[in-house]
Order: sequence, then structure tokens, then C-alpha cells
Amino acid sequence: MGCEHGSERTGPVHDSVLDAVGATPLVRLRRIVPDGGAPVWVKTEWSNPGGSVKDRAALAMVEGAEASGALRPGGTVVEGTSGNTGIGLAMVAAARGYRSVFVVPERTTPEKIALLRAYGAEVVTTPGLVPRHVQQLAARIADETPGGWLADQYGNPANPGVHERTTGPEIWAQTGGRITHLVAGAGTGGTLTGAGRFLAPHGVQIVAADPWTSRYGGGDGSPYYVEAVGHYLHPLTGTDTWPAVYDTSVADRTERIGDGESLRTVRRLAREEGLLVGGSAGTAVAAALRVSERAGPDGLVVAVLPDSGRIYLSKYFDDAWLTTLGFLDSPAAPLVRDVIAGYRPGLLVAPATSTVDELRSALSGRVAPAVLPVVQPRVTDATTWSAPDVLGSIAVGALAGLAGSDRVGAHAGPPPATVGHGEAAVAAATRLDDAGAGPGDPVLILVDGRAVAQIRRADL
Repeated sequence: MGCEHGSERTGPVHDSVLDAVGATPLVRLRRIVPDGGAPVWVKTEWSNPGGSVKDRAALAMVEGAEASGALRPGGTVVEGTSGNTGIGLAMVAAARGYRSVFVVPERTTPEKIALLRAYGAEVVTTPGLVPRHVQQLAARIADETPGGWLADQYGNPANPGVHERTTGPEIWAQTGGRITHLVAGAGTGGTLTGAGRFLAPHGVQIVAADPWTSRYGGGDGSPYYVEAVGHYLHPLTGTDTWPAVYDTSVADRTERIGDGESLRTVRRLAREEGLLVGGSAGTAVAAALRVSERAGPDGLVVAVLPDSGRIYLSKYFDDAWLTTLGFLDSPAAPLVRDVIAGYRPGLLVAPATSTVDELRSALSGRVAPAVLPVVQPRVTDATTWSAPDVLGSIAVGALAGLAGSDRVGAHAGPPPATVGHGEAAVAAATRLDDAGAGPGDPVLILVDGRAVAQIRRADL
């Protein structure tokens, strides 16, 4: 796998950019694999011309629609996507001469949206914490657009089918049949399902890498910061519908990876292996390193790395973004956690859908702060809360003047300010002061993007 130093290499010549989809290299990790562990090879799916593993599914879905007549010349490709599938479809649409329209969540990185528009696509943004809304809006646009075709990556069998035909066989051939474990994340589940269906009959163990709070792995469904993997669940969703293309029986087990471990692995890959990859790749590699340690030197682990870090520079490689969310420590001491006088473990919260009477009853006999965070109602045993789930705040002293049957959320004020536990204390205090915080105002302490405790501005 490679060539001798000084030897010449030539690449293939293609009639179309679409002919370059697939046949991506495997690269061996050299510096971050645990001592005594199995070798870990990574499938560099950002090598696809559109920059991600989703190029495979995008091309396969369009070709299938052309063959069936669902997509005709002059038609419009429509999809709901967090970015990568849209980028792949936009590339294919441009190369094939179709118009394209994509509905994307608001939290999609600016880089991904810019890429979609660079391919000539129309982009419609919508609140990102209601995934079904994204898909439903895309379906409506497709129905209302003459010649519109909805790609439907979540239900289109061409999605897993292309990985069973190409990704799985490529990995098997590239490792000479020596692979013992495949590790991949599941967004739609197409890559894991398709590649796993090919490799599992050859005795390969299939491991799903999943964000800690994702519903796929048994999490509470609360928001996480790694894009394009896992399954978020909005608390008001009536039925938790999983993608039809995801065959959960393919995976032998799931490795649940916290956001902090994923994002710190992403940064290690860049700085120690020279691999600039996205957050879901960090999730897959973090899981693969665990698998490597257990498998021992006789194993061979392959992890699928879906996309490049170039489209996440404003997030995962931005020190300020990471530090204010509690993922990274500032080099300027003392840090927030060094100067606060300690705090009560766990976070007392007010669910937005609780009645005022229910909240009064819950607080009876308890020592509560003057102001409580108002959060999305969620069935969970967690004592911390994902920052996006904090919707507002309510003063405990104001409860006495409210109607007992009123919902707490109807009286919520702005969410409390937040600081990362690894921020420089002086910088954090200055930021709060610049925002107009008073000494008694509530401040949430974030660790790996989750609110773990509440202090007052004066505590800093």
C-alpha cells in the first residue's frame, strides 16, 4: 500500500468528475494507536471529489432515479441534509445538468452552506433541532417543484446498496482479507449497513461508533456537537422514527463516544497524524482505538472517516469556540474552574412544559438558586444538560405571582450566560461584563458542551 521513495506514480484519467467517486485510499495510523493494540487503518472518504463518503450514495441515488424515470432531463434534485449528502448531490446535479435545492439545519457549518451554493444549489435553512421538519420541508418542496425529485437518503435503498457494492469490497481487497473489525458511525446508517452486509459474512466484526447521547446507542437523544452522525430526538417528537435504510442488526456492538473524546481525537489526528478530518471521523477513530486495544496485535481495525476537517474550521479547529463550550483549556491561567469557590454537583432545572404548581412542588424544601435554567423536557437520568437544551430562565421568587396552571416556559426569560470550565477566568469575566451581566446574574458552567452547574457572576 504505497510506493518506494522516489518512484513515480500516475493517477487515472476520467471523462467526468463522477468517475472519480469511490476507490478511496486506506491510510495506516502511526502515532495514536495504543501500544500492543491492533493496527488501525482509516478509509479516507474525503478523497471523493465532493469531499465526503456521501458522494457514493449521491451518485447511486441519482443514477437509480434516472434509470427508473423518477428524475428526467431538466429536473430538480431536492434533499434535506446536514450538508455532506447535499454537497455530493449538488456536485452530481451540476455534472449531470440538473437544478438542485437543499433544506439544511441552521446549525450546519457556514463552510458546508457555502459549498452547496458554490455548486449552484439553492439552500433553504430551517431550525436544526427538529430533523423530521427538515425532511418534511424538503419533501414538500419536491412535490411543489415541476420535475422535482426527492433523493430521500433516509429511505432510498441505493444508499446502503452502493456501500455493499463498493465500500465493503474495496476494504476487503485493500486489506487482503485481513480486516477483523470495521468501525463506522451511523447518520442515515447507509455506510455501516451496506459495508457491514458485505464484510460480516467474511467474519468481520461490525462496530457502530455513536455519539454518547444519540438514540442509536441508547442515549437520551439530547443535542450533541458532532455533525452528521447519530440520532437526535426532539423531546416533543411523538414517534421516534429511525432511517429505513439503517439495518441495526448488522452491527455486533456499539461504542458510545462523548463529544469531548470525539473532538479531542479530531485534533490529535490533525496534529499527530497529519489527517484533517471532521467530527464524525473523530467519533469513528475514538471508537476504533478502543477496539484496537481490546483486539490486540493480531487484529486489523478499519475505521471509515466520512469527511474533511476543512468544512469545520470555524468549529472543531477554532480554539475560542471549543474553549467557551468547555472542550478545551485556555493556556492563560487561572481557569474558571480554578477560581470558583466550588459548586453543588448536578444542575437544578425547570422543564419548560411543567406547570408552575409542579415546579413549586418540586422546589418545596429544597435550597434553590434565585434563578433556574428552563430546559427542554426530556426523559433522562443525566444530571447535566446539553447547552442547546437550555431554553431560558425563570426567577424562583416570581413563581408566587404566577397562575399555578401556567406552563413554566411561557414565563421564561433569556437563557443564563455560559462559560467554559477551561476558559481563562479573566477573559470569561470580561466577556460576561461586556454582555451586561450583574454580580447576582446566573452563569452556567459548561464541560464538553453540557451545563454541569450554576454559579453567580460574582463567583468569578
